[in-house]
Amino acid sequence: MTAEYSRQAIIADLTAPIADIVKRYPTQRSAIMPALYLAQEKYGFVDETAYLAISEILAVPEIWVFELASFYTLYKNKNIGKYHLQICTNVPCMLRGAYDLLDHLQTRLGINKGDTSTDGLFTLTTVECIGSCDLAPAMMVNETYHTNLSKERVDKLLDQLSRSGITSSVEESKSSVKKSKPSVEENNASTEKGPATGTEPSARNEPSAGNEP
Repeated sequence: MTAEYSRQAIIADLTAPIADIVKRYPTQRSAIMPALYLAQEKYGFVDETAYLAISEILAVPEIWVFELASFYTLYKNKNIGKYHLQICTNVPCMLRGAYDLLDHLQTRLGINKGDTSTDGLFTLTTVECIGSCDLAPAMMVNETYHTNLSKERVDKLLDQLSRSGITSSVEESKSSVKKSKPSVEENNASTEKGPATGTEPSARNEPSAGNEP
């Protein structure tokens, strides 16, 4: 989460986009769920701070916001990893080995259900149904479905995600360093300009006008 997270910041950031959302619904209350999702997309999670801000923006009781945010697993009340692994444990997936896959994921990642890996890449949770009963066992990674899973397919997927996550983190670090460090060209240009005033350096050891021998 890089954006500032406070009630005032959320109100400042989301009042205009939420106003656009409200136009599509018959009542302010109907816009609570998309407003929550909008906040989660921006900040990574929604908690009491977001509930209060959204209730103020929509002019609805905070309890209306809380009861929806706390009921649906779509909304996260704490920051999660880069990859959110949501494994279905409902009856069809359970019968096809979902709990064996859950145990395998917990062992492979070294975390329990509901936790985030120490490298910040993976958060593991269970869900009741993701609508892929005919392709069980199934899991969602963020918003992407992965079906007909086995331990081997899960391992391959985790390897791919780990490589992708590490690569993107390295690239982000390089980009940050590049922005903070002046380039060679910028250093040369600064040196040529001389003092911080930006004036051109004066000629050295040259006779002044009128003093030529």
